[in-house]
Amino acid sequence: MGRRGSPPEFRRTVLDLVASGRKVSQVAFDLEISEQTICSWLRQDRIDRGLEPGLTTPEHAELRAATRRIAELEAELAVHRRASELLGTVVPPKRRFQAIAVMAGEGLPVQAATRVLDVTDSGCCTDRRRWSRTCDHEI
Repeated sequence: MGRRGSPPEFRRTVLDLVASGRKVSQVAFDLEISEQTICSWLRQDRIDRGLEPGLTTPEHAELRAATRRIAELEAELAVHRRASELLGTVVPPKRRFQAIAVMAGEGLPVQAATRVLDVTDSGCCTDRRRWSRTCDHEI
């Protein structure tokens, strides 16, 4: 039984138990975690201490954050492109809401669309569930 997202203190305790001479299999059995998990933590600890090549824990966290930010920016870019196709230049807010409804129906993120088009996400549909693919707004 795995512990997804175990706290660093727990990981440190597990690593200390193994470092004190206990077998990985026994620690895994006692704490009900997989041996592979402990081996992964041991490897990451060696990387963090500079004994093995690879991404350190802070570098890995930075990479995850950068990847998330890239995904957000790509979504915003897709919204910009689709909004320019649907709306062209300056458009009154009511048409922006209609465009957001169309983009939501196409699977683009509503938060990105409202941010890009500078409108509130509650302005058109106060119930967030209406921003689904079944939204009945037309352009």
